[in-house]
Amino acid sequence: MSASAMTEMVKESRMGALGTLNTTREVRQIDLSNFDHRKNEIADQLWSAAIDVGFFQLVNHGIDIARIRQAFAMSEKFFGLPNEVKAKYPHSKADNVGWENMAQIRPSVGTPDQKESYQITLPRMTNLWPTETELPNFKQEMVEFEGMCWAIATKVLSCFAMKLGFDNDFFTKAHDPKLPDYQSTLRLLHYYQLTQEQLTNMGLWRGGAHTDFDCLTLLFQRPNQGGLEVCPGKEMAEQAWTPVPPLEEVITCNIGDMLMRWSDDVLPSNFHRVRNPQAGEHMGDRYSIAFFAQANRDAIIQGPQKKYPPISAGDYLKQRVMANFKEI
Repeated sequence: MSASAMTEMVKESRMGALGTLNTTREVRQIDLSNFDHRKNEIADQLWSAAIDVGFFQLVNHGIDIARIRQAFAMSEKFFGLPNEVKAKYPHSKADNVGWENMAQIRPSVGTPDQKESYQITLPRMTNLWPTETELPNFKQEMVEFEGMCWAIATKVLSCFAMKLGFDNDFFTKAHDPKLPDYQSTLRLLHYYQLTQEQLTNMGLWRGGAHTDFDCLTLLFQRPNQGGLEVCPGKEMAEQAWTPVPPLEEVITCNIGDMLMRWSDDVLPSNFHRVRNPQAGEHMGDRYSIAFFAQANRDAIIQGPQKKYPPISAGDYLKQRVMANFKEI
């Protein structure tokens, strides 16, 4: 494991405590409407929010709410399949695709996240799609939704490219879906329904504290299915966590480790977690959908100031995935 990957692991291992809540910190909402004419203004807003918290939410982003709800409906149908059917499409650590069930172990807590997930990376999905008999229209719906997410992610990344002094299309080219080394991932997530007895015995987290491996994450949440909390780096020492309400009309975004490295650590990749429900909160299933804009395998990550030696995005992602999934 590289020195930088080891540093991330050590940092993450310190983040397993309950900490405190900071309910006054704002996760800013950025309006993407009239993007081409407002790009400079939007770029300023994104940059400010990213540097301050590393998290922000997009409104007027262009994906119709009906398409988001349809994606969640398809996700629920997939996870509703029998485990023996889902097991025909198993997770591959080498390619970070397919279905896993409580296989992701966060260094922050050392226990498996209480969830299952299905990861879609388009060039590496051979024999990993459910059949049309098992789940009609699933592949088509997911491919279309993945494309919508990519379009938004590259819009946002073009703003960061401009601010970092790269060409506007720098990150668009680095995430080119037409190339065979494309490795952006759409991830469907299902956190299991919990009983009070389970809450008493399983610890604090549905998903332990972590940073994301990618450049930019787009997260879709369902109403009343909360638990997401963020901890800006400047508050890491005291672990002051801010809840992120589950609003279905917004896309919650965060900077990932790839972009932090690409920005010479100017843009922070901050910790987030999914805590267990508390008394009076929704105890049932929790669904979310994440799109991870991960640069193509052959893309070389190095910031404008060359703070770190160059590394391919493929090698970088492989190091992080290998450290976070048990053998299955």
